[in-house]
Amino acid sequence: MAVGDRKYFSKQLVALLVGAALCSYFGSAPASYGQTSTPEQNIENKIPEGAKLLLSANELVYNRDADLVSAVGGVQINYGGYKMVAQKVEYNQKTGRMMAIGNVELVSPDGNRIYADNLDVTDNFADGFLNSLRIETSDNTRIVAESGERVGGTKMILNKGVYTACLPCAEDPKRAPFWQVKAKRVIQNGETHTIRLERARFELLGYPIAFVPFIEVPDNTVKRKSGFLFPTMSLSQNLGFGLSIPYYYVISPSMDATVTATGYTAQGFLVEGEFRQRFENGTHILRVAGIDQASPGNFSSGTSDAEAEQRGMVASKAEFRINPRWTFGWDVMMQSDNNFSKTYKLRGLSGTDRTNQIYLTGLGKRNYFDMRAFYFDVQDADRTNTAEKQQAIVYPALDYHYVAPQPLAGGELSADVNLTNISRTHGDFYTVDGFDRFRGLKGQTSRLTAELQWKRTYVTPTGLVITPLLAARGDAFALNMNDPTGYAGNYLDDNSATRSMLTAGLEVRYPILMTTENSTHILEPIAQIYARPDEQLAGRLPNEDAQSFVFDATSLFDRDKFSGYDRIEGGTRANVGVQYTGTFDSGYKLHGIFGQSYQIAGRNSFATDDLVNVGADSGLETDRSDYVGLGGVETPYGVSVAASYRLDEKDFEFRRGDLTTAYQNDTFQTQVTYTHLSAQPAYGFAEDNDEIQTSSKVKFKDYWSIFGGIAWDLNNDVISRRTLGLSYEDECTIFTIAYTDSRDSEDESASDWTIGARLTFRTLGDIKIGSDTLSN
Repeated sequence: MAVGDRKYFSKQLVALLVGAALCSYFGSAPASYGQTSTPEQNIENKIPEGAKLLLSANELVYNRDADLVSAVGGVQINYGGYKMVAQKVEYNQKTGRMMAIGNVELVSPDGNRIYADNLDVTDNFADGFLNSLRIETSDNTRIVAESGERVGGTKMILNKGVYTACLPCAEDPKRAPFWQVKAKRVIQNGETHTIRLERARFELLGYPIAFVPFIEVPDNTVKRKSGFLFPTMSLSQNLGFGLSIPYYYVISPSMDATVTATGYTAQGFLVEGEFRQRFENGTHILRVAGIDQASPGNFSSGTSDAEAEQRGMVASKAEFRINPRWTFGWDVMMQSDNNFSKTYKLRGLSGTDRTNQIYLTGLGKRNYFDMRAFYFDVQDADRTNTAEKQQAIVYPALDYHYVAPQPLAGGELSADVNLTNISRTHGDFYTVDGFDRFRGLKGQTSRLTAELQWKRTYVTPTGLVITPLLAARGDAFALNMNDPTGYAGNYLDDNSATRSMLTAGLEVRYPILMTTENSTHILEPIAQIYARPDEQLAGRLPNEDAQSFVFDATSLFDRDKFSGYDRIEGGTRANVGVQYTGTFDSGYKLHGIFGQSYQIAGRNSFATDDLVNVGADSGLETDRSDYVGLGGVETPYGVSVAASYRLDEKDFEFRRGDLTTAYQNDTFQTQVTYTHLSAQPAYGFAEDNDEIQTSSKVKFKDYWSIFGGIAWDLNNDVISRRTLGLSYEDECTIFTIAYTDSRDSEDESASDWTIGARLTFRTLGDIKIGSDTLSN
């Protein structure tokens, strides 16, 4: 063969390979709707400039009479990341057609593979044919067709095509996959970037279950395309059966929207819209929804669900990066009544307590800044309920934390600042067993708090860890709130107030390491003492942010055990305890903490009444606190036990705690939690609260599982929540169906029971009915 002929032949092989690559590109698997887009790139541009062609064959034959160039026997071609093998490759100079014959396989750089018995394509790549075609993408989706044809350089037409995302059965590859879509024709359009399946038939386990004239979806070069998304379904007691059909619309490269129409058999037509816009430094999402209820009487009489007919909602959420350190954003919602979003389970807006906020945050290497304003929605079905009006409006709350870059006297110096400004239009007052609780006063209050802290850690040669601490704090209040009528304490009747607190503390730890041939143990005794004056104005000021209080092993060693700034711990207090960690070569692990707190001198802040009786029956109201502890065991057999407890300091009576046991292996997992809360009438809990919660999941066959759970109120002997479900999951399909029965006498809602289901076909999409997960 002449040198010129070889050069010409290599060019034709390059053309053949690129043409086959184009066939692979245009025959790739479809993608689902609603993704993020990237512009299409021409396949030829993906081949690196200057890429070399490598050809390997048993022989090269040039038939001058027939103008036919052939590579015969074990043909392998590598070019620009593409690889092709075939038994024979021919180029006919008269017809301008190229043919790859016999077990043709083409692998693209992204891992997609195309198989064919033979491939016939013109030398300008515009037209061609493939027989016995099979395409495998890098994400394990597959298309098989009897034949394929490339037309006009832009379309790929597959005849009698089959599409699936399921892997072949390892035991019987000829058996039908779990699901597949068969179509008379599959048309890939390179101009519109769509894949159209004509006369499509959906099969499950080899049996046809649905037939549609055509399905058109974006191809894998498109990540955003307008069109209908997969419908979802719901089923609930008072809404009836609901069918939601969403439409996704691409407005521009930085904007899109989704409009969803939902028809409920019991309540009519619900319309939802979501508009999304992306900016260079952030995003914004605007949502609206509305319905004219057809049968409000389905709901319980006297509820807002029953009394409201036209109902709607507007929500906005945004976040913007001002610079690498500063972020500004908001998340707000307005609705026509106090239960619309919860009743119709609008995504992300259906919680009983909904927080609307606007914020500005900054984060540095040694400091942070956070400023937020809040408004709280309380979603319940009582239209006359004042719970939302009793919530504080916060404008704003500011937190700033700073750590000095250089040590001071060898220790770390830090500063904290908090500013809180709130108002309330209705007072929040109630009585439990004769104890008055003023959770919020009508009016406005502001508080500015600043605190400095210094601490340094010393380690002695014997391993003793000593940490001295000094702290100074000051508070300033502006008060414009109604006096708590009937309050037994001495409430401060003034427009302003100040208070201060100085603390000197010392912590000593002595970790003891013990080892054996098959285990390691760390035993660490801990002792703390904090000397400080009595809490100023204790019980005489509003308490807004320090109402939540639990004394347990996790708060035993806190310097100030109150949860917020409105109360501050005073008097001299000592905390003593021991923590232990053990690990064994056999796989067992142990851990635990046990200790007690002592009021040594001064007035006990937890025994001082305030507007919400925050320290009452907490275990800290006596000079010698209750005993607190926690512990756990993990075994190599999947069994674990964890417990937290508080025991009475006199008779070791169980006051508060929980016990959780769990077991897990390849086919079974379960968890049981028992929780006990002793009555705290002065703190708002008139009766003991004992509850058992369980959840389990059993895998009883390949891919199949059954799951369920209950919550049992032992005091009232009531099952407050039940869930039972069935699920199937393999590499291409997920199916889950669940029944949930939830009872709450204080919260009338759209339904007491719901049925949820989800069917997911990988790469095609989801079909949903309600919620398919266990609700917590």
